Amino acid sequence: MVGLRPPWRRSKSMSMKILIAEDDLDARELLALTLEHEGHQVVRASNGLEALRFFQDESFPLIISDWLMPEMDGIQLCQEIRALNRTPYAYILLLTALHGKANYLEGIRAGADDFMSKPYDQDELKARLTVAARIMHLQERIKKLEGILPTCMYCKRIREHDNWIVIEEYIAARTEASFSHGVCPDCYQQVMRAQHSS
Repeated sequence: MVGLRPPWRRSKSMSMKILIAEDDLDARELLALTLEHEGHQVVRASNGLEALRFFQDESFPLIISDWLMPEMDGIQLCQEIRALNRTPYAYILLLTALHGKANYLEGIRAGADDFMSKPYDQDELKARLTVAARIMHLQERIKKLEGILPTCMYCKRIREHDNWIVIEEYIAARTEASFSHGVCPDCYQQVMRAQHSS
């Protein structure tokens, strides 16, 4: 049918800057060429240590890393990236020939978001990149929404449509956060002491 496209065909708006870490030269080049053919900008690293240096210097929304590498493997790379606690969040896809629940759990604990078996299927890779791009897009939308909340400069309530609601109600309705209340030192000095002295 006219107008229908395979689900993995992305628009230019979904192109990403991708850091790949792969010690095998042929595998690294094949992966890079596949990603570049899809419109992504690719930075190549020959091991986890080199990838970490690139990541420290630049922002990458997506990292695709082999698990087993010299210098620094994919698990160590995940741990180092998560330890940096950078924003925006970097999505990590691990490529591995290792199988089994124990390896999967080790990768998750290290900070990986997704896994693919080696040798990887190109159509499956494209599908997983589409998922990663959607997550990055949603993250960007949330960031923009957080940046444009209409807030009263005096009472700090937030406008939702035509209603002004207390910030605690706004956050509680959208998250699992709950609130406890206390008095900060500045307010204690300005308000509580003033009330006691009057």
